[in-house]
Amino acid sequence: MSKTLPSSIDETLSLLEKADYVAGRALATVLFLSLKMGRPLFLEGEAGVGKTEIAKVLAEQLDRPLIRLQCYEGLDVSSAVYEWNYAAQMVDIRMREASGETNRDAMEDDVFSRRFLISRPILQALEQVDGRAPVLLIDELDRTDEAFEAFLLEVLSDFQVTVPELGTIRAQEPPIVIITTNRTREIHDALKRRCLYHWVDYPSAEQELDIVRRKQPGASETLSRQVVDYVQALRRKELFKNPGIAETLDWATALLELDKIALDPQAVSDTLGVLLKYQDDIAQIQGSEGAEILRQVASEARSEGALAGAGSPKA
Repeated sequence: MSKTLPSSIDETLSLLEKADYVAGRALATVLFLSLKMGRPLFLEGEAGVGKTEIAKVLAEQLDRPLIRLQCYEGLDVSSAVYEWNYAAQMVDIRMREASGETNRDAMEDDVFSRRFLISRPILQALEQVDGRAPVLLIDELDRTDEAFEAFLLEVLSDFQVTVPELGTIRAQEPPIVIITTNRTREIHDALKRRCLYHWVDYPSAEQELDIVRRKQPGASETLSRQVVDYVQALRRKELFKNPGIAETLDWATALLELDKIALDPQAVSDTLGVLLKYQDDIAQIQGSEGAEILRQVASEARSEGALAGAGSPKA
């Protein structure tokens, strides 16, 4: 039995908090409204800012199945919605012919019945699982083409799909739909109008530090702060691809595996491949720019330490 939906913005924030998902009130508000109004939620933002994680958190916290449609160039109806099991259909036809059956109309009706229909993610999401409407994640929609977007209009408007041989299949209870895009291209307005929209930005330094503390509690406070400060500084540089939250957490984990309690030049140089994914970016940061960032981070850490020491009671 799935759990009830949150009844307020504060309950939505609490739901995210239970899953250690750090979110601002604006995101919690649009998520609450999406659940309350039964509208798909369209999340746009840079890669690695936590868009996909929202769908996973909802599925976990509401105790609903998560059905994920990972989009890619060339995605079509047979991969996203349904296809017929042609091999099984041919075997069934041959067996009927061998048994002497000659009623072609009855044979055709049977081979195009539900038992030969292979449900793909979208059709699965319209068919309740154990009486629970699932969470449907349509991930990285911007990787598909406009033809697939057009097909989604029927799904998002009426939560139904049409199978010519069977008719229209409607959801008894609409799934919770989360759509994500990294904005590599613009999505058509007709699709956006059917959704509530939210831009998911990189977290502030305070939010990112909170995330690191929650996800990597074994890291020292000094290391956690320095990792966050360093990543925040990187995002102010002109890089081909800024590190996302996932890279921040991976970097903190890698440094912890190396028994680091603070950043040092050698550790940064050796582990930049965990944080940055393009050689030009790595080469840029391995030079003077990276050294300056590390100097500033270390200086800020010393200043914070001095302030903490000054504020502590004397013996």
